[in-house]
Amino acid sequence: MENIKFIDLFAGIGGIRCGFENAFRKAGYETQCVLSSEIKPYAVKVLNANHPDETVSGDITKIAAADIRDFDFLLAGFPCQAFSYAGKRLGFMDTRGTLFFEVERILREKRPYGFILENVEGLVTHDRANPKDKIGRTFTTILQKLEELGYKVSWRVLNSKYFGLAQERKRIYIVGTLDENVCLDFFMPRYAKIGDILEHGQPTEDTDFIKLLLSHYSSEQLNGKSIKDKRGGSDNIHSWDIELKGAVSQEQKELLDMMFKERRKKKWAAEFGIRWMDGMPLTLKQISTFFAHPDLYNMLEDLVSKGYLKKEHPKKIVVRHTELGDQESREQDTTLPLGYNIVAGKLSFEISKILSPDGIAPTMVAMDMKKNYVVDGEGLRPLTLREGLRLFGYPEDFKFPVDNLHDGYDLLGNTVAVPVIQAVAERLEKTFTKHKEQLEYEEGYIRASV
Repeated sequence: MENIKFIDLFAGIGGIRCGFENAFRKAGYETQCVLSSEIKPYAVKVLNANHPDETVSGDITKIAAADIRDFDFLLAGFPCQAFSYAGKRLGFMDTRGTLFFEVERILREKRPYGFILENVEGLVTHDRANPKDKIGRTFTTILQKLEELGYKVSWRVLNSKYFGLAQERKRIYIVGTLDENVCLDFFMPRYAKIGDILEHGQPTEDTDFIKLLLSHYSSEQLNGKSIKDKRGGSDNIHSWDIELKGAVSQEQKELLDMMFKERRKKKWAAEFGIRWMDGMPLTLKQISTFFAHPDLYNMLEDLVSKGYLKKEHPKKIVVRHTELGDQESREQDTTLPLGYNIVAGKLSFEISKILSPDGIAPTMVAMDMKKNYVVDGEGLRPLTLREGLRLFGYPEDFKFPVDNLHDGYDLLGNTVAVPVIQAVAERLEKTFTKHKEQLEYEEGYIRASV
């Protein structure tokens, strides 16, 4: 049985290697990790628990390529915050973004047969010269660097919900080999739902916020509901629906619901003579055009005093020239009339979504994973860590020794979808096996000729 050697950079809790090893072992190979690099202490603790016979190395920037044993494959989920929609998207201007060049450095010096890289979907379009461009300059640079090293590179954005996971998670997968492109098309879709990963009879929570929710809705009615003052729709609960910040009349609820829709219309920006923004503050006069009421002013002021609305000016775009390049931001334009706006914010409340057992989870990220709850019996609770591991496709015997939920959620929010990695690695394995068979055939032919 042939032994396949690999290195695992920016390893996290080992999700990429988990999927990679599953694929190659399934094909009859033995696998050996000759270097695992990770700097987060509580991630290292998880790696040590699952791979007790290995030593986890630290900062890859301080490890010379010459000190790494020869290997066949490089695996890396290089830090993604620099390209993420959730971050500032500074790309290579962010020091975390430059860590790709550590991957390039090691590939150049060690010349393994292939690699698998994983990153956020936002990497594809980051720093586009033209909004219609398929890929941005950052990703173009990455592809050029890899191809200059002699690798045949393939890439696709794949969604974990088609790979048997109950989670919407789009990520880019970049695969390369020294001799041919790996096909990343036509994966057979598999589906799952939240109910497939749930534990039952777990402790529920009894906070004031949860008591307020359950005083307005039954636990069954809450399944699949989002809780935020940012969007409308029948699946969204707003703070005024549960009177979180104080009593609200039926007329005031109707007013707030109408403002939600109206504030997103582009005609208001045209009136102000500014570029449209999603969620314009509207003046008393503008509001009166779609909600006529003799006591409208007092209704609005009451909602401001309770915190459902805020007063602000429409915002203009301000460009600042910095060492990191031109940075755009929106700031209130005090030359424009003061208006009323919804007090919005995705993470405003302790619960952002109650997952339906018949649905799937939104993309789980570290900053708000703790705000996704499920119904258990007649109560509500956050996801357990084992449920979180199942959302990413980790095996049931995977050890996860973390000191607290916060550390666990942080690690999960930054990990990978194991079944997607496995599916990609299976394609890579087939290409590698074909390559080995071709070499064996050629060597046999040469020997026969001699």
